[in-house]
Amino acid sequence: MIRLKTIAVAALIQAAAILPSFAGENLAAIKSAGALKIGTEGTYAPFTFHDKSGKLVGFDVEIGEAVAAKLGVKAEFVEGKWDGLIAGIDAKRYDTVINQVGITEARKQKYDFSEPYIASKAVLIVRQDNSDIKGFADLKGKKSAQSLTSNFGKTAQENGAELVGTDGFDQSIQLVLTRRADATINDSLSFFDFKKQKPDAPVKIVAEQANADYSGIIIRKGEPELLAAVNKALADIKSDGTYAKISQKYFGQDVSK
Repeated sequence: MIRLKTIAVAALIQAAAILPSFAGENLAAIKSAGALKIGTEGTYAPFTFHDKSGKLVGFDVEIGEAVAAKLGVKAEFVEGKWDGLIAGIDAKRYDTVINQVGITEARKQKYDFSEPYIASKAVLIVRQDNSDIKGFADLKGKKSAQSLTSNFGKTAQENGAELVGTDGFDQSIQLVLTRRADATINDSLSFFDFKKQKPDAPVKIVAEQANADYSGIIIRKGEPELLAAVNKALADIKSDGTYAKISQKYFGQDVSK
């Protein structure tokens, strides 16, 4: 019995010794590396995308850069498709994901989230000449262009839609425009940005969810120092005007509420 207890204690000590060596497990490791590694899509305008010169830009990119600066490090972005983006945290490809990740109870079971930093509503988008779809319930039996693992995709499926898989907002809109999909449920802020860029695009919003969805910066569980530092950084960029400047640049309004 004593031998078994000794083995168990030794195993716990060995596990504890290994934990600090994992990349991104604590704030000290990030500061030592001089970089906060951030997972993001790079194809989700206006949050994270490439401009005409090929540079990675967007609301979430600038938020990530501002948060990293408050931590005293640089932001290092690692791009990936949405469907595997959050899984990259588990694989320790990066320390966090900043990509308008919705805060859900299911995700909170496995990951930690910062305080919400953006609020948006899901909207139902169809072609301008579509008169069949007037609300979410009308999606039954229709094709909806969605990222398959997104909250929007789940909402479409719950309303009886047949999902047409896409890599993100831009592709979803294109499928609606080319009639390969009847509709898409997507982020209101993405739609407003799209219409700002292409005001003549023949698409419209026919319905929106009553309640706002909130997004946060997502990290692995078990990194309380990093979580606290990220929350402080978000509070700081809101209080010093940095957040307002970024928000106005991309949306013309405060999108934190």
